[in-house]
Amino acid sequence: MKPVEVELKEFEILRIEGSSANFRARVASGTYMRSVAHDLGEKMSCGAHLKSLRRTAVAEFEIEEAHTLEELQNAAQKGTVEELAVHPGRAVNLPELSRERLVKVFYGQRELIAIATRIAGTLFHPWIVLASPGSAGLAIPKS
Repeated sequence: MKPVEVELKEFEILRIEGSSANFRARVASGTYMRSVAHDLGEKMSCGAHLKSLRRTAVAEFEIEEAHTLEELQNAAQKGTVEELAVHPGRAVNLPELSRERLVKVFYGQRELIAIATRIAGTLFHPWIVLASPGSAGLAIPKS
């Protein structure tokens, strides 16, 4: 793989025990912490790897907002799973996705979001259509 520049926004060593260290890092999207650990080990001429990795946030989603499997099972039994779901507009990074050359994100029309690829000119083929509760829901057209 080609080396890429990554951004470590925060890096804090929490504990050192013998040859092991626990740390917390906040990094930019696309950063592979296993590669960062390996590269740090090479720079220090001692080798390094991750024994474990725990992701606590992705974009604006934080682990505190996550639900356990037990909570999901209970909600499924009660028929209230939709109360645990994330609104589609929050689940898809619309501005970022809209910058892709072959992808267009349509939103408006109440709570409808469609993600489509350009076929030609202004003609798009929808791949995913997300709708608000009470409407059609999620549709993934067959290719």
